[in-house]
Amino acid sequence: MSRLAPLAEVPNDEEMEELSNNCSKKSHTWRNWLRTHLSSLLFIHKKSDHRILLSVLGCPLFPLSFHPKLPISQVSSSAEYIIQHFMAATGCRKVEGMVKNMYATGKVVMAVVDELGSTGSPAGSGSSVSQKGCFFMWQMVPGKWLIELVVGGHKIIAGSDGNVAWRHTPWLGAHAAKGGIRPLRRALQGLDPLAISAVFSGAEYIGEKHILGVDCFVLKLSASHKDLAERSDSTAEMIKHIVFGYFSQRSGLLIYLEDSYLTRIQSPGSFATYWETTMCTRIEDYRPVEGVMIAHSGYSSVIITTFGDNLRTGPATTRMQETYTIDDLAFNVPGLSIDSFIPPEELQKDCSEENLDCRYPLQQQ
Repeated sequence: MSRLAPLAEVPNDEEMEELSNNCSKKSHTWRNWLRTHLSSLLFIHKKSDHRILLSVLGCPLFPLSFHPKLPISQVSSSAEYIIQHFMAATGCRKVEGMVKNMYATGKVVMAVVDELGSTGSPAGSGSSVSQKGCFFMWQMVPGKWLIELVVGGHKIIAGSDGNVAWRHTPWLGAHAAKGGIRPLRRALQGLDPLAISAVFSGAEYIGEKHILGVDCFVLKLSASHKDLAERSDSTAEMIKHIVFGYFSQRSGLLIYLEDSYLTRIQSPGSFATYWETTMCTRIEDYRPVEGVMIAHSGYSSVIITTFGDNLRTGPATTRMQETYTIDDLAFNVPGLSIDSFIPPEELQKDCSEENLDCRYPLQQQ
C-alpha cells in the first residue's frame, strides 16, 4: 500500500465516479490508482482544492520515526544543549514518563494559491477561496494517534495503531502508509514537547540563523536510505526527506519547522516526473497546559514544484497555506484505550486479500 507522504491527489469527476464504484475491489488500491491515473496528478483544478488541501496539509507525517535516545557521545554537545534547553523551557521534563495520552482540538483555515507570490498574507487571500474547518486529535504514548479533520465539508481521518499508519479520504478510501511508523507532523508543531525532544535528540547541529526576527539554533534530521527505500515502491521513489528545527536562542522554544522531500514518480512506459515539496510552519503562542508550554497557533506554507521531461510547459509550482489555532488540549484523558486506534475494517480486509505487508495483529490489540 502507499505511504502517507503529502501528494496532490486530484482525479477528475469521471475518475472519482469510477473509483467510487470500484472502491471495494482490490484492483483499485492506491498504488494501482497512481499508476493508471498519473496524468491527473499533473494538473490542479480549483474545483478539487479541498482534495489537494486535505491530502497535503491534512495529516502529513514527520520524516522520521521515533528512535531510542542516543548516548551523549553520539550526539554533538551543541545539539544536546539545545534539546536540554528546550525541555527546560517547555517544562516537559517534569512530566516525562507520566503523560500516557493527549487530546487536542483546533480550527484551521486552508487555501490553495495558484501562483507563487500572488499573496503574502495567511489564510489564502490569493486566487483560491479559503476553506475553514476543525480537527480532533488523540494520541497515546508512544506511537498511537488518530486525527479527524473536516475542511469545507470534507472529512479526512488518519491514524496509527503503533504498527501501521493509515489514512482514509472520501475519494480514495482507506490506505496504509509504507515504511516505519512515524509521528503525526501536526503533533510536532509545538503540541507534544516530549515527542519533539525525542525526535530531535539525535539531530545534527548545523549552526545559527536569524528567522522571524529571532536568533535561532538550527538542528537537522535526514531520513536514512533504509527509511527512504521502505517508503518507496516500483512507481514512486522517495529520494530525500530532511527536516530543520529552529529553536530560539533566547526562549529555547521551537518556533519554526521546515521539511522538504523529493519524490520520483514513473509508471511503466512513461517519463519520470519529480515532485519537490517544502513545508514550513511558524509555531507561536506558547501557553502553559498542566505545567507544560504548548504552542496554540501557527501558520504553515507549502510549495510543491513538479518537473520532468513530460511537462511541456516546464516546471509547475503550487502554493498552499494554513493557519491553525488550538482550542483545547489535555493530558491523560480518562477512558482512552488502544481500541480507539484500530485501523478501519476495509484496510484489514484489503491487506488480507492482497497479501500485503500487514505488520499488525489487529485482533490481538
